[in-house]
Amino acid sequence: MKVGYARVSTQEQTLDLQIDALKVNGCQSIYTDKVSGMKTVKPAFEEMLSCLREGDTIVIWKLDRLGRSTRDLIELVTTLAKKKIDIISLQDPIDTTSPGGILVFQIFCALAEHERNIIIQRTRAGLESARARGRNGGHPRGLIEKYQAIAPAVRELYDARKQSTYQIMKFFNIGSRRTFYKILDFAGAKVGTFSKNKGSKITS
Repeated sequence: MKVGYARVSTQEQTLDLQIDALKVNGCQSIYTDKVSGMKTVKPAFEEMLSCLREGDTIVIWKLDRLGRSTRDLIELVTTLAKKKIDIISLQDPIDTTSPGGILVFQIFCALAEHERNIIIQRTRAGLESARARGRNGGHPRGLIEKYQAIAPAVRELYDARKQSTYQIMKFFNIGSRRTFYKILDFAGAKVGTFSKNKGSKITS
């Protein structure tokens, strides 16, 4: 069964857009909260979790509707996966009911783990690490550090041919196609013709 979850941060915001999209995508029941994503208590969300059963699928408008902490999101999705409960995010290339969606989530987890390792390394190295990163002045030539870090994951998604260029750029917050192709070049990808569509439009 598909179960929808929609959330806005304030009482003044409307849930209509999210609810309409969830209905279009076949949600049989929809839970809604009007509470900040930083709040630990989300009444409707907690109620939904208590009602979920093996084989159910949570459908959300966007991944940040579940929370803003990458670590919390990964822990939540991992916990749900153990219970054989899937997640579909309509505005992100994440659908754990499909092999491509599982691949994206695995990359998502790998990026978060990489980020944690980088933080640990920098903490240990302190000023020495900062000086090493700053040698010759500025960022490494050609591509800044944050793009170097995500380059392998960007290439993996690109090679999988499951998402459009636009969707990959949006998922990794890459600002321009020029930067996108520089990242692929850095990762050693063979850049060929690939879909340039901007994703599918939700219609009723």
